Amino acid sequence: MDIANLSGPAPSPANDTLAAGTRMGAVELHVRNLDSMLAYYRDVIALDQIATEGQAHVLGRHGVPTVTLAHSPNLPSFDRRGAGLFHTAVVFETRAALAAAVLRVAQSGIGRFTGSADHLVSEAFYFDDPEGNGVELYFDRPRDAWERGADGKPLMGTLHLDPNDYLDANVAEAELAAPQGIASVGHVHLQVGDIPTAKDFYVGTLGFEETFSMGTALFVSAGGYHHHVGLNVWNSRGAGPRAASLGLGTMDIMVPDADDLGALRERLAFKCVQAADDGLTLRFPDPWGSQIRVTAGG
Repeated sequence: MDIANLSGPAPSPANDTLAAGTRMGAVELHVRNLDSMLAYYRDVIALDQIATEGQAHVLGRHGVPTVTLAHSPNLPSFDRRGAGLFHTAVVFETRAALAAAVLRVAQSGIGRFTGSADHLVSEAFYFDDPEGNGVELYFDRPRDAWERGADGKPLMGTLHLDPNDYLDANVAEAELAAPQGIASVGHVHLQVGDIPTAKDFYVGTLGFEETFSMGTALFVSAGGYHHHVGLNVWNSRGAGPRAASLGLGTMDIMVPDADDLGALRERLAFKCVQAADDGLTLRFPDPWGSQIRVTAGG
C-alpha cells in the first residue's frame, strides 16, 4: 500500500516556474524515408551525425543534439489539422552561419521554402523538410538590443525580411566551406487544440512564463527568453489527443540541475500529471499526447 496516497493531494509546490537556465534539447522526428531525411538534416543543414541508437540517428553540432531521426516507416502520415509539430526552430550563433544554412537549403532543391520574417528579437527563415515537418532556421539578436514593453517582456513582431538581401549581406565563404558553432534547438512550435488548455499546462504546470499572446497563439519561455515553446491553433483548433504518426516524437527540455527537476516533479504531482521518473529524467505527455522529456544538467 502506498501510504503517501492516504495523506490527501500533494502539497502546492513552493517553486512554480522553470529556472532561468532552462533550454530546449533535441526534437525527435519519426520519419518514413530515412535516407532523404538524413540528406536534408546532415548534408544540407550541415548537422553532424553524432550518435546512432538502433533505428534512431542523432544529429547536432559539437556534441549537442539537435534532431533525432527515428526510422518509423509503418506509421501513418501526420494529420495537418491535428495536434503535434508546427516547426522545429534551429538557432545559429552568427548571421553568417544562418545565411550559409539558408543558402545550402535553397541550392539543394530539397524541401520547400515557406517564408521569412524579422521578428524584432530574431531573424528567421521557414521551410518544410522532405516529409513536410516545419523547420525554422534563425539568428537571435543580442538580448540587450531587444525592444521591451512596459512589463519588461520582449516585443515581437513580423516584419519583412528579404532572403536575397540577407544572403548578399551575410554569406561568408568560410562558413559555407566549414560550418562553425552550435546549431541547437532554440524553440519548438506546436499545434494544439485550444490555447486556454495549453496555457494551463505549459505555464500553470510546467512552469514556463507567458511572454506573448495573440489569441490564436501563445509564446512561453524561461529566464526571459522570447520563447522556448510556441503554441497555436491556426490549423488545429479543437484537435483531440494525437494518434501515433510520423512527425513529432519526443520534445526534450533541459533544466539546470536536480533541484529544478525536483521542483517540476512536485508541480506535476500537484496537477496529477502521470510521469515516468527514473530520478534523472521525467517523461510525460502534454494534454494532446505530445511527449515531453525533461532532463537535469544537460
